[in-house]
Amino acid sequence: MDLSNLWELIKKANEVLEGFVHRTPIVSSLSFSRLSGNNVYLKLENLQKTGAFKVRGAFFKIYSELDRCRKYGVIAASSGNHAQGVAYSALELGVRATIVMPETTPPYKVNATRSYGAEVVLYGSIYDEAYEKATDIANSTGAVFVHPFDDPYIIAGQGTIGVEIASNVRDIDVVLVPVGGGGLISGVGVAIKRMLGSRVKVVAVEPKNSPKLYEAFRHGKPVQVQVQPSIADGVVTKSVGELTYKIMSEVVDDVVLVSEDSIARAMFLLMERSKLVVEGAGALPVAALLEGYISGVGKNVVAVVSGGNADLTTIYRVILKGLSVDGRVAKLTLILDDIPGALYRVLEVLAKFRCNVLDVRHDRVGLEVPAGKALVEIVFEIPERGILNTVEKELLQRATLIKSSSLTT
Repeated sequence: MDLSNLWELIKKANEVLEGFVHRTPIVSSLSFSRLSGNNVYLKLENLQKTGAFKVRGAFFKIYSELDRCRKYGVIAASSGNHAQGVAYSALELGVRATIVMPETTPPYKVNATRSYGAEVVLYGSIYDEAYEKATDIANSTGAVFVHPFDDPYIIAGQGTIGVEIASNVRDIDVVLVPVGGGGLISGVGVAIKRMLGSRVKVVAVEPKNSPKLYEAFRHGKPVQVQVQPSIADGVVTKSVGELTYKIMSEVVDDVVLVSEDSIARAMFLLMERSKLVVEGAGALPVAALLEGYISGVGKNVVAVVSGGNADLTTIYRVILKGLSVDGRVAKLTLILDDIPGALYRVLEVLAKFRCNVLDVRHDRVGLEVPAGKALVEIVFEIPERGILNTVEKELLQRATLIKSSSLTT
């Protein structure tokens, strides 16, 4: 698609979406500015309706084919934010919506989609099977298929984020954007380049466990990659789109791959420092900064925080991981004499150094436990860095220390 035509479509989408989506805040972050050595701004799409940017593209797509959509309805395949974006948009525009979701989709996501009035069809065990089912339904019923990313109207809707960034922060050096199928960064990239020029670098961020754009650029075309589970599950796809690849080839200046630990740390710090609940995909740009991308060069950086729909189990794990990496939570595995008072003497040491016990597991019958002994695992909070070594030394006088480790997600 010609980028001039896409830019005109983005400008139209910006007019259409007025009053129907939030013009989300762009806030400066002192914490991440200090951590990265840049001037960091956060574009908070986690505060968008339905909790993510997806509603922008979905609304504009349905609006642009409204007569047909009202006659035949719309259909989409998704297990996450796209599902809710399509369902909400259809509800607002008076359109019937059907969303095909994999049978493995967590119930809270299914219920959230139904809450916007959509019919949910559970089919298949993975997204690809749900996608095929949705296209079959679209072909047999005439329903308008709303693609999650590889559609010019979807891309244009997401591009309104770029318009808002360029309109509110004029002096920008770098824009960091999460990448799944590529619809978000395609639209944002076109808007940024058109409004601010090629001097502004548009940088894609994706997890190392799903490097589809990185590999596409390396091969010069979209390729299928082997993906692994990621805390940034919203961007885990096997390939970028055909249309989005062509656009990204013209507007994306760099691709950064980030680790799972960095994504978890970014989520944790966004909660602790900025009081923001952000899903793994939305935390990718901040993860890139934490890994040292463009570190200490004083650039004006906008990080697009694309969504905030993190489930509570993930948040719990991320908090524990963050506290552990930050040296505030530890786990000790000990072998004690299986006699009265042995565990009490261990807990005395922790109390002495103001360590707060979070969990204790006491095993005296396991096959790996020597006769006359007991295995104890203790998870506890540490009041200040450096105390763990002191605690370990004193415990060695009362027990055998098998392992001292940080918690993992």
